[in-house]
Amino acid sequence: MKRLLIVTAALALAFSSAAEAKGCIKGAVVGGVAGHMAGHGKLGAAAGCAVGHHEANKADANKANSTQSSQGQK
Repeated sequence: MKRLLIVTAALALAFSSAAEAKGCIKGAVVGGVAGHMAGHGKLGAAAGCAVGHHEANKADANKANSTQSSQGQK
């Protein structure tokens, strides 16, 4: 468990830029914990980072589309 916390802290420091790490840190923490329970913490953290980043980009795209459509209806 101590090793997981160290890895999580290292990831948080490595990806502290909000512009580049959208969703990655949160996904890496969740994936790392889930992967740790299955015996593959690093793999889980990497997969969680990828999924979290994808979901953050998808949310941004949806937000941009809703903003553009609401501006066009005025």
